Amino acid sequence: CVQPSVPPVPNYKLSMSIPEWLQAIQTYMKMLQYNHTGTQFFEIRKTRPLSGLMETAKEMTRESLPIKCLEAVILGIYLTNGQPSVERFPISFKTHFSGNYFHHVVLGIYCNGRYGSLGMSRRSDLMDKPLTYRTLSDLIFEFEDSYKKYLHSVKKVKIGLYVPHEPHSFQPIEWKQLVLNVSKMMRAEVRKELEKFARDMRMKILKPSSAHSPMKERPRGKSLSPRRRQGSPQRRACRRDKS
Repeated sequence: CVQPSVPPVPNYKLSMSIPEWLQAIQTYMKMLQYNHTGTQFFEIRKTRPLSGLMETAKEMTRESLPIKCLEAVILGIYLTNGQPSVERFPISFKTHFSGNYFHHVVLGIYCNGRYGSLGMSRRSDLMDKPLTYRTLSDLIFEFEDSYKKYLHSVKKVKIGLYVPHEPHSFQPIEWKQLVLNVSKMMRAEVRKELEKFARDMRMKILKPSSAHSPMKERPRGKSLSPRRRQGSPQRRACRRDKS
């Protein structure tokens, strides 16, 4: 019986540029492959402290099992830790297609005045984006245009805060500091909101909204369209990812 080959975890070398390093991380995630099995191999609770999620990411590198979008975000954070010039933040999408809602999340990247992303998806153009976008809104509109190819209409976009580079931090990730109901907004309005938010993020003046109101787990249920502004169950975050 032949043992499946375990992809080596990428190591940063001083000779690498940041785009090359991000490409190495994305290549590694692609080698793990997208999880099509219907079973999620790693439990990701969005409310856990960063330190606990980083332990799960370490487990992912040991087990080398296929992953979905939420696991890819956690793994991307883990692998980019220790690169202070690389800021990481979650970007979540809620889309509508053929009567159903779908949820997807990627890891936004900001470095040297440019935006890009890391992630995993069934669709190659709904995961990683090169570090070439001048503004956050350019990056978001690129995702929106990619979704259109699959006849998905983007309903909501949620942007979180920069994730600290301290892997032992007890604070949870802030997943949705900015929530935009993009289906009811003009692009110019979306751009304005995103650029104001991006500017505030770069100036590090935003504080986690969870500091005021702890995120509660919603009870599991059939509803695909949360009525409250609390975190939708993480287990669904990628299960319905038709992306």
